[in-house]
Amino acid sequence: MAKPTVIHWFRLDLRIHDNLALRNAINEAENRQHFLRPIYVIDPDIKNKIGINRLRFLIQSLQDLDFNLKKLNSRLYVIKGKAIDIIPKLFDEWQVKYLTTQVDIDPEIVKQDEIIEKIANEKDIFIVRRVQHTIYDVHSVIRKNNGNVPLTYQKFLSLVQDLQVKSTIDILKSISDHCKTPDNCCNDYNVPNLEDFSIDENTLDLCKYQGGETVGLKRLHMYIAKKQWICKFEKPNSSPNSIEPSTTVLSPYISHGCLSSKLFYHKLKEVENGVPHTMPPVSLMGQLMWREFYYTAGTGTENFDKMVGNSLCTQIPWVKNDVHLKAWAEGQTGYPFVDAIMRQLKQEGWIHHLARHMVACFLTRGDLWISWEDGAKIFQDYLLDYDWSLNAGNWMWLSASAFFYKYFRVYSPVAFGKKTDKEGLFIRKYVPELKKIPSEFIYEPWKAPKSVQITAGCIIGENYPKRIVDHDKIHKENMQKMSVAYKVNKEKKSLKRPR
Repeated sequence: MAKPTVIHWFRLDLRIHDNLALRNAINEAENRQHFLRPIYVIDPDIKNKIGINRLRFLIQSLQDLDFNLKKLNSRLYVIKGKAIDIIPKLFDEWQVKYLTTQVDIDPEIVKQDEIIEKIANEKDIFIVRRVQHTIYDVHSVIRKNNGNVPLTYQKFLSLVQDLQVKSTIDILKSISDHCKTPDNCCNDYNVPNLEDFSIDENTLDLCKYQGGETVGLKRLHMYIAKKQWICKFEKPNSSPNSIEPSTTVLSPYISHGCLSSKLFYHKLKEVENGVPHTMPPVSLMGQLMWREFYYTAGTGTENFDKMVGNSLCTQIPWVKNDVHLKAWAEGQTGYPFVDAIMRQLKQEGWIHHLARHMVACFLTRGDLWISWEDGAKIFQDYLLDYDWSLNAGNWMWLSASAFFYKYFRVYSPVAFGKKTDKEGLFIRKYVPELKKIPSEFIYEPWKAPKSVQITAGCIIGENYPKRIVDHDKIHKENMQKMSVAYKVNKEKKSLKRPR
């Protein structure tokens, strides 16, 4: 009779460091002399569900994880299929007795986990779930707030200020040979490459941010060494249109779990200890806390990623406009700063947080009056650092649907970029049609005389699109719509209150 198996199911914890669930699995396998199988389940249809850049980042992260597990005398088993179908089959095929994994809050994953856990209970399989994708146990934060979601960032900070943050950053020991499985060298479980998904990597844009724990830790240590920079960092003073990032770009590694948010937290604490430093919300620590805030809100709010049925979200009568949505997504709005940002996002999978503010405001309340849900779906496809709760929370904030209510503060697609890049170097890189347009017209090429356009080799309306809306006019009209929507929502809420 074959030996039973202990599984660690990797999900958004693609790392060896600070992985308590993995350590639990190793200890259980060693103590009971069971086989150990660390697995990752990949949907065969994933190519059609996430963008190519994110798929490449994921595959690189899995390859790195497999490499690091082999150092521990183990390997990564990549299982192709849908988790809800494949995990119960593995329970029987591998005689699974013990499974460890992380806690998740995405409603689809929560529903999936409930079904799998019910099957596991019927088969007498013990499941251990660990909070290891967030710094805090967000369910505990909600309980501390009498079962309610903290509606403001400051309220959230007050709830977590006395909570201890523990992490398991010790080096994991190698597993003994008796925990290695007979199929340890079986190629059926190898990490796939892009070719397995019929993607020719040579056709992709240059990979600017390589996935994996190894690169994530290297990037973390590079920035942690810049102690003065960390202590002086202020989010509003960083540049959304610098050619090289003015922030850490650790977010893709944290969102995939290649880098522990708890480890980042502790490293920042060490740097800040005893020296003057900026404070939340503008500090790097403040950025981590925003992530925790949105995770907490997402955990405690039904339909958090939707407008309808979302108790936090103002109901706004957005319009459907597929032509404008496509122009925005493809970087063809006729506003060079907006287009440069969207093209950078599509090519590289990452844009500065203030650049996200700019294009999200433009799509929603600022200019195009298109639902934040449509923008969130595009970001889900393009972003390397896509995160269910952060994506929804940020889009609600920037559309002034929740958390932020000063809807009259609108980003100018002309003036905002000029603050940090008067010459338009960022635009010239990502919108090369405008490379030779003089600086005085680089943000407003429609104002360039025809002779200037001809000299620059870029005729507006031919080589580069005309602007799809007139910002100066349309944003004022949209502010009136926002005012009406707010009043209607306020009246509806007052009618619902018990009298």
